[in-house]
Amino acid sequence: MSQISQLQAMDAGTRRREARTVIASSYLGSTIEYYDFLLYATAAAVVFPKVFFSGMDEWVGVVAAYGTFAAGYVARPLGGIIFGHFGDRLGRKNMLIISMLVMGIASTLIGLVPGAAVAGAWGAVMLVILRVCQGIAVGGEWGGAALMALEHSESGKRGFAASFVNAGAPTGAVLGTLVMGAFAALPNDQFLAWGWRVPFLLSFVLLGVGMFVRLKVAESPIFKAALEQEQAEQEKTEQTTHGAARRREFPLLQVLRRPKTLIFTMLAGAAGFALQVVLATFSVTYAVSKGADRQGVLYAFAAASFVSIAFVVMGGRLSDKLGRRPVMIGGLVLFIVYLTPMFQLLSSNNIGLIFVAFAVGLMIHSTLFGPLAAFVSEQFGTTSRYTGASLGYQLATLLGAGFTPGIVAQIFKDSGQDTAAVVWYLAGMSVVSIVFILLTREPKNNDLRTVGS
Repeated sequence: MSQISQLQAMDAGTRRREARTVIASSYLGSTIEYYDFLLYATAAAVVFPKVFFSGMDEWVGVVAAYGTFAAGYVARPLGGIIFGHFGDRLGRKNMLIISMLVMGIASTLIGLVPGAAVAGAWGAVMLVILRVCQGIAVGGEWGGAALMALEHSESGKRGFAASFVNAGAPTGAVLGTLVMGAFAALPNDQFLAWGWRVPFLLSFVLLGVGMFVRLKVAESPIFKAALEQEQAEQEKTEQTTHGAARRREFPLLQVLRRPKTLIFTMLAGAAGFALQVVLATFSVTYAVSKGADRQGVLYAFAAASFVSIAFVVMGGRLSDKLGRRPVMIGGLVLFIVYLTPMFQLLSSNNIGLIFVAFAVGLMIHSTLFGPLAAFVSEQFGTTSRYTGASLGYQLATLLGAGFTPGIVAQIFKDSGQDTAAVVWYLAGMSVVSIVFILLTREPKNNDLRTVGS
């Protein structure tokens, strides 16, 4: 029986069970990947300026540390292209296994990089190289995980299913921040000497867990059906023309034939990543600089991230009913309004109020972040979806998150440490994303079984 026939014949109960397994696997895998990737954000905020850029002015060291952080975002589109190409050619599952392997090894090695006192500038160089490897890995991970969840799901539940992949980001942030926060309780000299390294070394343990789960997941049925259909059409063409079968077009070329879709998707998602990364990096640094206890701020952020997990999934579910665009635009508008009171709460030197600042910010952001996975993935056809979704999403992260911590820190420094300039910058990015969400068609009801781009 063909894959198309199998997909049609599979009873609803079997489809639901398989979908639940894949969604759980995508969520767990995404959690592990983002534990590794966002753990670096926490370290860049509280550790790396002192370990790898010591001897500099405090905020100059922060900007330099955020520069190494940005390297991962620069590499993410490359990871999306590489993994997307082979994922659209060979399947989603194998690429997810490889991406997790690369991430786990790179993150473990970050925990072994010598600081400036031992290796001088070479420590920072090694850090950047490993951060690039992290970026390539997560650039390939997201697209595969989102597509596996999306392509195993019923049409009216795609936003809900794909939101679990994005829910892995705050879950990974919670896990990473809790582990880093636990070691931040050490005396400062011990924490900077070796304590911060342990959370990265634990990545190797998580790698084993993630690989065990990933190996048990079935390939996407929609991808297999589309591949079979394409092969059948090529064989028919070959028999009819008595010539060689037409070579399959590169997935990247399929995507680039419609550059408008890629550009609009990138700009629509950019502000969401800017707001996310400011909460994870600059906001933590800002709260600590105002006198708040470092460990307390980390735990406040972890608790707020935990609360936001449910809101990511709720945002995805809401987008199945109302559409992706209204929910995403609503989240951005609310965040613009909230920016000024958020920084006021962060400067309070009160851990309870700092928790409220993080919690409200992340809950608002989650209404945007929940539908984003489905919004991006539904724009592309099956045989170029891994490449298109990965590239669009990762270009949005590069534009929105890659340089934002450094830019925001520099704006803050140049303005005499006035957050009003930061608020205007983030509000401007949010308005740009709102415009391009409005210019992009609503994808909620798109047919995922379309083979072409």
